[in-house]
Amino acid sequence: MLDVNTPHTLKGMFINGQWIASGASFDDINPSDGSVWAKAPDGGGAEARKAIDAAQGAFPAWSGLMFQERAHYMRKIADILERRQTDYATANQGEAGGWFGKGMFEAGYAVEVFRAAAAMCYQSTGEILPSSHGKLSTAQRVPMGVISVISPWNMPCILTARGFAFPLAAGNTIVLKPSEDTPYCGGIFFAEVLEEAGVPTGVFNVVTSSRANVAEMGDELVENPLVKGVSFTGSTPVGRAIAAKSGAHLKKCCVELGGKDSLIVLDDADMERATASANFGAFMHQGQICMSVEKVLVHDSIYHEFLAGLKARTAKLKMGDTGDKSNVIGPLINDRQVDRVQSQIEDAIAKGAKVEIGGGVNGRFVEPTILTNVDTTMDVWNDETFGPVVVVVPFGSDDEAIALNNDTEYGLSSGIITQDEARALAMSQRLETGMCHVNCSSVNDEPHVPFGGSKASGVGRHGGRWSMETFTETRWITLDRGHRPYPPVF
Repeated sequence: MLDVNTPHTLKGMFINGQWIASGASFDDINPSDGSVWAKAPDGGGAEARKAIDAAQGAFPAWSGLMFQERAHYMRKIADILERRQTDYATANQGEAGGWFGKGMFEAGYAVEVFRAAAAMCYQSTGEILPSSHGKLSTAQRVPMGVISVISPWNMPCILTARGFAFPLAAGNTIVLKPSEDTPYCGGIFFAEVLEEAGVPTGVFNVVTSSRANVAEMGDELVENPLVKGVSFTGSTPVGRAIAAKSGAHLKKCCVELGGKDSLIVLDDADMERATASANFGAFMHQGQICMSVEKVLVHDSIYHEFLAGLKARTAKLKMGDTGDKSNVIGPLINDRQVDRVQSQIEDAIAKGAKVEIGGGVNGRFVEPTILTNVDTTMDVWNDETFGPVVVVVPFGSDDEAIALNNDTEYGLSSGIITQDEARALAMSQRLETGMCHVNCSSVNDEPHVPFGGSKASGVGRHGGRWSMETFTETRWITLDRGHRPYPPVF
């Protein structure tokens, strides 16, 4: 078990069932105090190619297993993850600056991801089609081959598990590259789990790299001809590049990207539910969630009451080194994220925004911040923040709230707080988001649902049968029993 503060040397990259130590390593930093939490192996294109070759070699046998055999592996993985929940949560405190409770939630959620993937192995994936010539005409879902999974640092357990569990259950083989900020929690941890579960050699591989080598490794994982599909979760700029490269090679990709998500609070909202949903949605894991509430749109008749209630809740959040389990608000992951968030706050203030609470920056710790008097000229209105900053903006009508929500290139998630479900459902049809949650925060996910966004928030869907469809191909196979005639000239 890796604890919060003690420096570690990670076992290596996991390629073809072997732990491979590269000649170079990079510092894996604890964002709370800037100390070196671990030394991680620093690979590049060569290691990625070895992993892809191993996955390709393992594909025929893995895809040829009976469906229930793959399901049994998924359940073994789930059981080991369940036993190692505390291991993960503790490592995530040190490597990613995550609150202990958040880490326990992540690992528990990942358990259910693999159980849901096991269940999908038993679902019907094909169809019998009518045939004008009396054939037995079938449409079958078949695994694609090697899938590259590139996972992020913010929710490394959930988003890594979601990225590869369903493709693996479908019969694909995997090469995983975690973020350089979380090489253990997002990658090597899973290699330990799948090795213990006895997953066959080469079926699951993990490669890691520093930021300096990430482009070289990433290009190999997308452009290598043996790779048949790409699963990416991360920022919109990087996702655009990966989707473009995948498209150039005519490869399937599923990219889940950024968001600028709104919580819409209508005039009949339950105030306790509204302020709790906003506080959780905006500040859980320092706002470093793609679905985080970055805009709260509040009906002007309850605006002041809501703002007072939200400020009171936010003031109670305890910030500090997440090695202390009582600290709910930890550091941002790195200095680049701090600069991004601080720049948005400063730009907003310079253009007339008011800081209702927070606004302070101390190293990587950014105080939970509420801004008002925000307008569309400000960066904080237009750009994803990915930090503990939320704007609160009044509106006068449902139409205005919808327009304010849609005024962004993003379209991931949204929430509506109201006692009128019919009103909310009517509004949800007009919101340009892939997901909408009534009387709940925009931060929502379940293993079996179609998770994904519209516009600049991504292409494709993760979760349940939607993942199975994304990472399989449809094959038409017929048996000619009706003796289809050919033209006499032949």
